Amino acid sequence: MIGNSIIKLNGVDIFQQAHLVLSNVNLHVDKGDFVWLIGQTGSGKSSLLKVIYGDLGIKAGTGHACGYELSKLPTRDVPYLRRKLGIVFQDFQLLTDRSIEQNLIFVMRATGWTDKKLINDRALDVLEKVGLRSKLKKMPHELSGGEQQRVVIARALLNDPEIILADEPTGNLDPETSEEIVLLLKQISQMGTAVLIATHDYHIIRTFPSRIIKCENGKVLEDVVI
Repeated sequence: MIGNSIIKLNGVDIFQQAHLVLSNVNLHVDKGDFVWLIGQTGSGKSSLLKVIYGDLGIKAGTGHACGYELSKLPTRDVPYLRRKLGIVFQDFQLLTDRSIEQNLIFVMRATGWTDKKLINDRALDVLEKVGLRSKLKKMPHELSGGEQQRVVIARALLNDPEIILADEPTGNLDPETSEEIVLLLKQISQMGTAVLIATHDYHIIRTFPSRIIKCENGKVLEDVVI
């Protein structure tokens, strides 16, 4: 980590195959920041997130995320970077054949946890944080959409990440549930974990005003006003 920065990109060009999606990107996200990422479909929001979590390489410029240099990130280090990131997707991506507890345990075992008591304690701890401790033994289909997204946030918190990247986390939720999810993410940022949310939902942005970054015409504009 450079100073207080969790994410720092300087002069970065972002490509999807041979297509230049975003050029000369300069971006910083600091500890505990709560940041909106906006832009039309196809403007590069998801590509920017993919660079941060190591799914897309950097062709020009320099980038750092959670202490890792993205421009020189070996494939073998990508899983270690992702342990320092929590990722929240629109479509939940829960394992439908396993209970909520088993979903969390699966992720912990996949990321190197071995002590059974620590695993069980951590599962309870993150579910407590999102208000779902009582749903431990439930199957995903037994939960509402909002509850499933809370489980996804709990899953993202398992490895005590420095930042949560949320890609349209309220896209499948009704307005009231969307506000509950964003309030939860806001509270998480206030406890020191940075949160970066890509969204199309301008109502939710106005409800929870904060710093805004915009992808537009191949550029990333920092500190936009809408």
